[in-house]
Amino acid sequence: MILVYMSTEITERQQEIINVSLALIAESGIQSLTIKNLAKKIGFAESAIYRHYENKIQILLAILDFFKQNTEHFFTNQLNSNDNALIKIENLFTNHFKKFSTTPSLVSVIFSEEIFRNEVELTEKVKEIMNKNIASLKMIIESGQGDGEIRADIEASHLSVMIMGSLRMFVKQWHMSGYEFNLIEKGSEFINSIKILLKN
Repeated sequence: MILVYMSTEITERQQEIINVSLALIAESGIQSLTIKNLAKKIGFAESAIYRHYENKIQILLAILDFFKQNTEHFFTNQLNSNDNALIKIENLFTNHFKKFSTTPSLVSVIFSEEIFRNEVELTEKVKEIMNKNIASLKMIIESGQGDGEIRADIEASHLSVMIMGSLRMFVKQWHMSGYEFNLIEKGSEFINSIKILLKN
């Protein structure tokens, strides 16, 4: 499924470029995202792409911004929820699994640090997303520890890194397998295991 990228900050043409970029990544991998390939797939001149994005780095930054907005929405909703901490964590995992299932090409972008290594802007954007998510998760865990729901024998900061790391590895396993299992169904089982490990 191709993502419908919607934002008040970009034009209709930019939305089209983002959508086609994700489709191209889904078909042939992130290395295939070049201005030449993108223009060919959309069906207009490379110069038309450059009028909207200076280079492919700017396109990737726009995709990362989309993911950042989504994850911030997920975390804000859970932080403001009246649910207990374990339910909040379950909802966070479920929302991420749904997002990646509907737009698997996002995984190729979000988890491409090795490709981003020499691109400071992309590295900083991924780091920003990661640090913000870990900090928000830490707040949820601390709340659960305070309520006696989540084990307190491990620091909240350590638990938050463990949880986010396990989420990443699980999604990466799904991605590397060629999406051979249902991420939402298997993800539900995985979430239950996480909850067992966290429960006080």
